[in-house]
Amino acid sequence: MELLPAHIIHNILFEGGLGPIDLASLEATCYMFRAAAGFEPCRFKSIAELAARHSCHRQPLFLRMPRHARLQLLARCDGNWKLVLRFLQALEQASQGGVATSTSHKTVQMVAGKYHSLIVDRNGKLYACGSGLHGILGQGPDIKCCQLPTRIALPNLPGLQIKQISGSHNHAAFITQAGEVYTFGDNSSCCCGIGDVGQMITQPTLVNSLTGIYCQEVVTGLSYTVVMTREGKLYSWGSGSHGQLGHGNTQDEYRPLQIEAIDEGINPVVQVSAGVSHTLAVTKDGALYSFGYGANSGLGHGEFVSEPSPRRVRYFTDQEVFLVSAVAGDEHSAAIDSIGLVYTWGKGYCGALGHGDESDQSFPQLVVGLNSVRAVEVSARRRKTFVLTDSGTVFAFGWMALGSLGVKDRGYSEKVVHPQSLDEAVSGQKIAHMSAGQYHTLALSTKGSLLGFGDNEKWQLANAHNLQSGEEVFTEILH
Repeated sequence: MELLPAHIIHNILFEGGLGPIDLASLEATCYMFRAAAGFEPCRFKSIAELAARHSCHRQPLFLRMPRHARLQLLARCDGNWKLVLRFLQALEQASQGGVATSTSHKTVQMVAGKYHSLIVDRNGKLYACGSGLHGILGQGPDIKCCQLPTRIALPNLPGLQIKQISGSHNHAAFITQAGEVYTFGDNSSCCCGIGDVGQMITQPTLVNSLTGIYCQEVVTGLSYTVVMTREGKLYSWGSGSHGQLGHGNTQDEYRPLQIEAIDEGINPVVQVSAGVSHTLAVTKDGALYSFGYGANSGLGHGEFVSEPSPRRVRYFTDQEVFLVSAVAGDEHSAAIDSIGLVYTWGKGYCGALGHGDESDQSFPQLVVGLNSVRAVEVSARRRKTFVLTDSGTVFAFGWMALGSLGVKDRGYSEKVVHPQSLDEAVSGQKIAHMSAGQYHTLALSTKGSLLGFGDNEKWQLANAHNLQSGEEVFTEILH
């Protein structure tokens, strides 16, 4: 290969789909790959670095970032394009809510619900354990608890494969590879979108009114559901008592109804999150819109009133901050920008905002304690927050909540007001995805292992004990 022209070697690296670790390894071990590329500006000190730069320009997120955001990201990565590529790829993986197994291109997924857990194994089979109230375990109306992960029967349809799943409270929803939406669980508020008021949906059921609409993401709030289509449209249904459906009123909706206040033709939505009673949506231009309950300051407008229609959070626009994702917790919110900085706002109980105290914040505030890392995912639930970085490390802050925060040597009800590393709790494993339930937490490693910690009174961690440190759970169905 040493006899090949530099541009041929570059094409081999670039077209070979090599990741940042592969490129860094080649550069570190072989002079040929760390030699300067003679056909590009001299700032590309190596062929491997040039290949990383070209790979970054293939990333959809990088392409829609404004020029100033790209330059800020490169500067934050010390001018190293391999680090930029690692950050972009980690963001993409975190957004998928799972991890591809080392022996298969298929993805393992998991969700920590209120008192239950949902797991999708590498073969696309869906399992559940924990409390079965409201039919959330998908086992029929008579099953109130599953002490071991129990398979949920999926409709016997050719090619049905789960692409993405959500199940944070008393109902669950998933999207198939064909873009169809299925729901099950508590339907007292019509949050399953089936239309049968008060009737539990005890097995995954197709939301027929979305037939013909390709859905990209589904999120489940408390008694309501929101989906994002491939074109960036939003549909919502269920309880609208606080305006969380975004239709300009506080009415409940029995079936999916498009949120018309966001024009997908001009600025489509690229990510959405549903909390207890407020909703966040990130648009293609990096802006954040919020709507729903506002008395807890979770909307980020500096006011304490509810918003029945999507309203742009001016803080990020005014500061020229380009957002990549946002999450609506129970009483607070968090967001990640294009250079991996984390912002939180809302109720500060128990240090859930990570600012070193318990003060509420009505506007987004930068979490200074995380400035030295690049965040790619945030998981926020009741008075606690988890932040995943591009290196696979996790930081946590807020209420210990029966050990579900995972911080070592802290009591079950203590408060952690500054971000703390969970490296010890997860035994040094690299994490690809986090999911926080009411009192238990799940962490999916980059190797496909599933770790759990926190309360297990309702068997949401299967046959494990209460776990303050992460231990492998559900191993028998993942391997």
